[in-house]
Amino acid sequence: MVPEDLPHILVVDDDHRLRELLRRFLSDNGFRVSAAGDAAEARARMAGVAYDLMVLDVMMPGESGIELTRDLRRSERIPILMLTAMGEAEHRIAGLESGVDDYLAKPFEPRELLLRIRTILRRVGEPAVAPAAAADTEVRFGPFRFDLGQNILWRGDTPVRLTEAEAALLRAFALAPGVTFSREDLVDSSAVNGGIRTVDVQITRLRRKIEPDSKFPRFLQTVRGKGYVLRLES
Repeated sequence: MVPEDLPHILVVDDDHRLRELLRRFLSDNGFRVSAAGDAAEARARMAGVAYDLMVLDVMMPGESGIELTRDLRRSERIPILMLTAMGEAEHRIAGLESGVDDYLAKPFEPRELLLRIRTILRRVGEPAVAPAAAADTEVRFGPFRFDLGQNILWRGDTPVRLTEAEAALLRAFALAPGVTFSREDLVDSSAVNGGIRTVDVQITRLRRKIEPDSKFPRFLQTVRGKGYVLRLES
């Protein structure tokens, strides 16, 4: 019997295999999960149940995820995490404009999905994590730990002073360690002001605070021709 006080997620995707994988993974990590294969089924489920969050695929037969979001936003405030195809910038932009709370490109690491869901739920004030999984709200690398709940970087028991831009940038990396972000992705995901050139400046400043030698970064590494990545182990 699944406890009624766990956050309830609705997964909407026409890919049956992915729906079942997400159902099992999220259930194993402290959530109640229901699933729908298209927008019509999602509407039918929402008519009788109040969900805490929706994981929604952008491309579905019939009504798309973007169209469903636009319609729901006229009356519903359910948080929405949209799944998009890798590299489809127009889908990410259209999704954000339609009112989704966050997006995640396929293929994705399950742990990244989990962290993004918990971050959204925490932001809207819902119980984001099951007690046994509370440690996942921290990301550790070297002598540092980044608290995703408070956006605070710690070195041991001492907080590391970060600017708002540095904290936003590190948060984007911490939500998806091991994932390479382009400069454009970082502008979108961390709300860095000033465009892609500003990203390089902020990366340099952040490296000075977390790297033993900022000229030879151990954690915040450059991926030639692609962007930057946070390595938890090196």
